[in-house]
Amino acid sequence: MRVLGLISGTSHDGIDSAVVDWTLDAGVLTGRIEHTGERPYEPELRARIRAALPPHRVDLGEVCALDTLIGQAFAGAAAEAPPCELVCSHGQTLFHWVEDGRVRGTLQLGQPAWIAERTGVPVVSDVRARDVAAGGQGAPLVSYLDLLLMAGLPGRTGALNLGGIANLTVREPPLAYDTGPGCALIDAAAPPYDRDGALASAGTVDRDLLDRLLAEPYYLQEPPKSTGKELFTPDYVKADLPLPDLVATLTALTAETVAAEIRRHRLDTVIVSGGGARNPALMSMLRLRATPARFLTSDELGVPADSKEAIAFSLFGWLTAHGLAATVPGCTGASGARILGTITPGSGPLTLPEPLAEAPVAIRFSGSPAARR
Repeated sequence: MRVLGLISGTSHDGIDSAVVDWTLDAGVLTGRIEHTGERPYEPELRARIRAALPPHRVDLGEVCALDTLIGQAFAGAAAEAPPCELVCSHGQTLFHWVEDGRVRGTLQLGQPAWIAERTGVPVVSDVRARDVAAGGQGAPLVSYLDLLLMAGLPGRTGALNLGGIANLTVREPPLAYDTGPGCALIDAAAPPYDRDGALASAGTVDRDLLDRLLAEPYYLQEPPKSTGKELFTPDYVKADLPLPDLVATLTALTAETVAAEIRRHRLDTVIVSGGGARNPALMSMLRLRATPARFLTSDELGVPADSKEAIAFSLFGWLTAHGLAATVPGCTGASGARILGTITPGSGPLTLPEPLAEAPVAIRFSGSPAARR
């Protein structure tokens, strides 16, 4: 079954897409990656998204407009991808409502009807809400893919995603949570991002500022936990420093908070994905602080690091279509595993495969790099 996964993450710079052809045989789910891509948001739309994020306030008229405009942008990304039988769209997170460590709600915009109308195929959307309703954090959902990906690897293994927010999945016992900022604060200080870590490499870490930032109470909360730009807003850091020093300090903040969790779980191997995996300064700081952990990118396991989350949402679509849960209660904190999302029919009658009685126990990927763009 060919499923298109679509997501725009907490960096809100564009829409990642992945078409994966999934087949299940004897409990092993094989994903042939047929396409990965990225469609940047139009500058005006990205500016409106940024203006709607905390700490800014917007009215319902703007929420309605963004739901339509983001939905149309996702529909455009879907139309550019190869044909598929199902789309699973994450949309764009505008707000993640957390009070006293508990997630009360989560809001992703991007009306799926525009995607269904444009492609003619069914769309799975609103994927996080069911986990939240079951008492979970609604994040990080990618832990389901992470655990399958880590199966069979030796030693104590974890999977780290360095997006706008950093999240870590630990294999034994199954555990996943947001560690804190990934690239969000770095990007806010040096928009759109610190290319190749050049600014961080040229700067000097300000120890006093770093110590103040490390005093953030979020880091002391026990998992499962999740966070977002509601806490780590663009105005989170106010410091009178040269830009290279500020970026170096914020890069060190991400490295230190992530490394602390890697040391906490005594991880031997860490699989890294997300945009931060391409930042040499961040990865250098992380390796130094997380010694003796060994780092490898998800590319080495057949999953392009920049497209892992889009691939994960393709997987979630496949699971939902086959009546299978896509959450791990120990990772999100929910009361049980849940089938995720709501389904918008395509141009014809909604026809789903026969439900499967058992979930996959292992996963593998195929597909040549040349076929992925």
